Amino acid sequence: MDNSGKEKEAIQLMAEADKKVKSSGSFLGGMFGGNHKVEEACEMYARAANMFKMAKNWSAAGNAFCQAARIHMQLQNKHDSATSYVDAGNAFKKADPQEAIKCLNAAIDIYTDMGRFTIAAKHHITIAEVYESELVDIEKAIAHYEQAADYYKGEESNSSANKCLLKVASYSAQLEQYPKAIEIYEQVGTNTMDNPLLKYSAKEYFFKASLCHFIVDELNAKLAVGKYEEMFPAFSDSRECKLLKVFLFGDANITDISYCLHSFAVFQVKEFDSISRLDQWHTTMLLRIKKTIQGDEGDLK
Repeated sequence: MDNSGKEKEAIQLMAEADKKVKSSGSFLGGMFGGNHKVEEACEMYARAANMFKMAKNWSAAGNAFCQAARIHMQLQNKHDSATSYVDAGNAFKKADPQEAIKCLNAAIDIYTDMGRFTIAAKHHITIAEVYESELVDIEKAIAHYEQAADYYKGEESNSSANKCLLKVASYSAQLEQYPKAIEIYEQVGTNTMDNPLLKYSAKEYFFKASLCHFIVDELNAKLAVGKYEEMFPAFSDSRECKLLKVFLFGDANITDISYCLHSFAVFQVKEFDSISRLDQWHTTMLLRIKKTIQGDEGDLK
């Protein structure tokens, strides 16, 4: 479908809206319905933005939503301003990720000022995802997941906070920030092990913490596994714990990585007894463990 007509109409609407804003600022305009003209201009910017979206001109749509957001703020319509900044961010995500982040940060500033921390946390997650997938800046993604987790905790949304923290832990481990990853996995594991609905996830978090320990120091990993078994007895009977003991206590040759991967696939059985695939995170950690042990063997020669 040809939406070029919509784009031309949007450009015309933007020009008319600009005129209304300028005339409202004049002396006579201020005397004769200045605010009403600004409100009309705001509505026109929003309509133009939607027409640009139909024409898939995402940058123009983002700019139009930003204009509407600024006017809403001028009129003290904070919620509408934040909503328009979010709409602008969503449009810019398809064309200019950096501009998308600026708009979403502007919305976050308004929401936090209003005390809407749960909504602010949601948009921090969106920014983190832009850094993950578009800009590939994992450090900044981590910072936004941490901020989202902090806001969720403050609002007692612990489940949402844990989801963000697990993202932080996963990326921290990939960046070889193992103490930080271990602390989070232990914290989330401890928080979930007494929850009837979540306790089955605890063994996975303790397993991941153990793998991080193993990369740093094998003795610490053995001590950690013992601690997790004591804290959470169900961990002892888990497939993850049995696999860790195979690695840690010499029942198999960890340097045979194909054996490890096969074992992991067998042990990682889901609730409905279907075998799950080894994901990239576990593969990376197991390969690092292999490298660590091979290095230790070389030091002993």
